[in-house]
Amino acid sequence: MHFFAKIGLTAVLGIVFATVPMSAATIFSTTLSGANETPPVASGGSGSAVVTLVADILNVSITYTGLSAPGIAAHIHCCGVGIAAPIAVPFTTFTTGVTSGSFNASYDLTSISSYSTAFLMANGNTAASAETAFIAGLNGGQTYANVHSTAFPGGEIRGQLAAVPEPATVLLAGGVLAALALLRRRRA
Repeated sequence: MHFFAKIGLTAVLGIVFATVPMSAATIFSTTLSGANETPPVASGGSGSAVVTLVADILNVSITYTGLSAPGIAAHIHCCGVGIAAPIAVPFTTFTTGVTSGSFNASYDLTSISSYSTAFLMANGNTAASAETAFIAGLNGGQTYANVHSTAFPGGEIRGQLAAVPEPATVLLAGGVLAALALLRRRRA
């Protein structure tokens, strides 16, 4: 490839990378089902959870339907996969007594009131240390959302939270791959 063509391609890629907005939010999502419980439960219930972390604020949105009995609680557990991990963030305003519904709330992770007492005690007994442990668990795929019912008080539907790639990240990766393919084609 000609020297000036390489400089031009580098400049174009630099402009593209500089103009793509970077989000300050990290989004995690999951599908909730009885099969994801530990151990799995025979439930026709299903749902989804989307959790967005923006700085120190955790925004939670859960929808669920078809629980076999009225819901009694919901929360995020941390930290583990395939185990019954401790409750980290209890959803204290979750509507109980229904088998289908939705839940939306925001939690200030710098506030001690956002965490369960057990999670706080296990993680230094301060909001700062609990936040550090919770965010590490969230980013490491070690958290799960759980909805409990009277039929399954240990949990009826559950799902492990996983990071969702940002559209900007996908665009950047696609641009880099396209540029590499172009450079490879020109060399051949």
